[in-house]
Amino acid sequence: MGAGGLWVRTAHTALSGVLTLGLFLHRTDLQKEAERGAVLQPALFVALLGCSVLLYFRVSLMDPGFVRADEEAEQPMRAKHCQLCQHCVRRYDHHCPWIENCVGEKNHPLFIVYLSVQLVVLLWGGHVAWSGLYFKQSWEWLRHNIFLLLSFLLIVIFTIVVLLLLISHLYLISCNTTTWEFMSYHRISYLRHSELQNPFDQGVIRNLWRFFCSCHLTAWEKIYFHRSNEPV
Repeated sequence: MGAGGLWVRTAHTALSGVLTLGLFLHRTDLQKEAERGAVLQPALFVALLGCSVLLYFRVSLMDPGFVRADEEAEQPMRAKHCQLCQHCVRRYDHHCPWIENCVGEKNHPLFIVYLSVQLVVLLWGGHVAWSGLYFKQSWEWLRHNIFLLLSFLLIVIFTIVVLLLLISHLYLISCNTTTWEFMSYHRISYLRHSELQNPFDQGVIRNLWRFFCSCHLTAWEKIYFHRSNEPV
């Protein structure tokens, strides 16, 4: 793990912990539930947050699909060399600075699961933060609520980013294309020279099934040449 990756992961964990602590220290629904002795909702929130943090570390530390040394002579189709990781990655999607790792064929499905869980945590956290806010035009109110107000605004920003990211990824997955292929279509030889607009698209159902349920790496060359030879 590089120094940059260590800093990013530490910042992610610290930010999650500080925001959660702030939600419990202010007069939010979580604090009120805990004071009444109803610990189910607070426990579920903490458990869901813990799950999102574990998913984050799993996605950020796992092999995204690095191409082995014996495969680099004939690089697999849809693989790309990442300048930041200094590795070739199978079905390369993008390099994510937030996880300090590439998103590729092996960790892309778990990356989607992480985004989904993170979105639920953010929506719940935003609701909790809002429940603790009551607005008064006074400096005294602002002094006591500035942390909760900033937390709510920060959660809103993160929620919008994660939601847009999740929607865009699900759309691309349903088409069986990647962020890199979508953004660089005219610079990728196997797409530019194909008679089909998307030679890997096998329909939404099969695309989703292959992405989420396939237990082995895909030989994309076979699908590419088979689809390219289909009559149009």
